[in-house]
Amino acid sequence: MTPRLTLINRDYTRLWFGQAVSSVGDAVFSTTLVLWVATVLAKGESWAPMAVSGVLMASSVAVLVIGPLAGVFVDRWDKLATLLRTEVVRGVLVVVLTAVSFLPTDALPAGVWLALVYVTVLLLHAAGQFFSPARFAILADLVKGDANRARAAGIGQATGETAWIIGPPLAAPLLFAAGIQWALLFNALSYAVSYVAIRSIEVPATAATSESRKPTPQPTPNDSKPAGQKPSLGREFADGVRFFARSRFLVVLLLLAVIGQFGIGALSTLNVFFTTDNLNADAHLYGYIGMAMGVGGITGALSGGRVVQWLGARRSTWISLLVSGVLLIAYSRQTTFLGGIALLFVFTVPLTVLNTAMAPLLLAAAPPDFRGRVMAVFYPVTKLASMLAAVLSGWLAGSVLTDVAGSVAGVRFGPIDTVFAVSGVIVVLSGVFAWLALPGTENAGKGAGEDVAGGPGEAAAKGAAETDAERTGEAAGTGAGPDARTGPEKAAGKTAEKAGALTVDVTSPAGSHGHRPPDHERGRPE
Repeated sequence: MTPRLTLINRDYTRLWFGQAVSSVGDAVFSTTLVLWVATVLAKGESWAPMAVSGVLMASSVAVLVIGPLAGVFVDRWDKLATLLRTEVVRGVLVVVLTAVSFLPTDALPAGVWLALVYVTVLLLHAAGQFFSPARFAILADLVKGDANRARAAGIGQATGETAWIIGPPLAAPLLFAAGIQWALLFNALSYAVSYVAIRSIEVPATAATSESRKPTPQPTPNDSKPAGQKPSLGREFADGVRFFARSRFLVVLLLLAVIGQFGIGALSTLNVFFTTDNLNADAHLYGYIGMAMGVGGITGALSGGRVVQWLGARRSTWISLLVSGVLLIAYSRQTTFLGGIALLFVFTVPLTVLNTAMAPLLLAAAPPDFRGRVMAVFYPVTKLASMLAAVLSGWLAGSVLTDVAGSVAGVRFGPIDTVFAVSGVIVVLSGVFAWLALPGTENAGKGAGEDVAGGPGEAAAKGAAETDAERTGEAAGTGAGPDARTGPEKAAGKTAEKAGALTVDVTSPAGSHGHRPPDHERGRPE
């Protein structure tokens, strides 16, 4: 009998508990650093905004530079050991910064303090680029079934949203009443708790021993590498990118995520101005906007698993995009604060369901040997799209559309609501694209090297295969036939076939018997 306090299963509950504690610690840590930089290190300085933005830039650099390569190592290493080591590294980094912070602020120049903060943030997020894909990969071993995985995705998102509701209110009292040292120490302790929780997880034997069962590639007569030596980092990274590019399913998911970021990214940049100018509210009420979105995110995350059970992951994806886009357009037309809060809450629900629906799709399309590299492509690209969307929307509203004003059929238009309305249209179009482009059950099983429509994807896959065959097959003196491939290339082909087969179940509207599966899971790939 499953214990009352167990989520999905015992091991997933322990993984979730570690994530929950660590997420609250991260929220406290991030908020504390921003407050410390703005109110202490750069207090009264004209460059204070730039100093705060440096904290955000340090985290973004880690995602964009370290993220793509981290996936290669995650696929090489034991996933559970990777989780544990990254928690140790992050804990040590925070402890070091905590120890230095006991020095009086005037003991070091402001530039040195800022450099310590930026380096710590950079290294913490660099370690996080190993933690996130490893957690994503191990989640597939701990949680089985699309419904359970969708439920796990929802639980993970709800946990993250809750952490950012709990963490920031704790940060300010800790910083100003107890001091920066104790706020930092809180985060260090959260990593220790997370380590203990993850250390108690028992990975299924089939997953734990999968690495040891992999056949060792046999060298060709002209191969200078000794038997059993792993391919180079660049080669494995290229294999991962090639696998991703050949999978129509993964490419479509990435395009949807990127389009969605460009459509919704305007909110993060312009919503504060929309609140004061369009909703006619005082700036001090802006916090309630974030609260409404947070509550909506929790609601969507907790209901996302059931939505995926009822509609299936594929259908939930395009329906969520359509509904989110329509609600964003409706939000752009609001002129009252209460109406805006209500629509933002409703808008965030399907948006979070979308993230929940994508989790089982990604897990199914990413075979075990490539999960780290799949996430190492997916997450940095979407992060970059988010950054570009924020910059683009700010530029449009602040320059190109500054003089946009008027009315059509009695409906007034200004620069910010125009950006929001166009963003909503983009999200709606992405929903239509998802409906048309996401492979259905009849063709989701296509190999990753095939494009369903026989378009550029197929040509690119054939070109890459021919190039590899000529390089490896001819060196062995056996020609460039279909079997003249190196070990990693064969693995990529086999895993591509497995991904195609797995995606068939992802698009199933309900359980294997056509009814609602039992309650159980949720988590998210971050």
